[in-house]
Amino acid sequence: MNTFEFKNLVKNLKNSLKQKTFFKDLRKEVETGANGTQDYVVKKGINKDTIATTRQ
Repeated sequence: MNTFEFKNLVKNLKNSLKQKTFFKDLRKEVETGANGTQDYVVKKGINKDTIATTRQ
């Protein structure tokens, strides 16, 4: 392996490591149910204004 190939290898490894750390640090977790997306509220009928469940 000559020095040119070695320098390119080191450069590529450094860039890939940098990208991985940026992706790892800048990723944010999503809060479930943040804007009412987790529960559905019934709007019409006998059970108006109650939270619907998947049980039947």
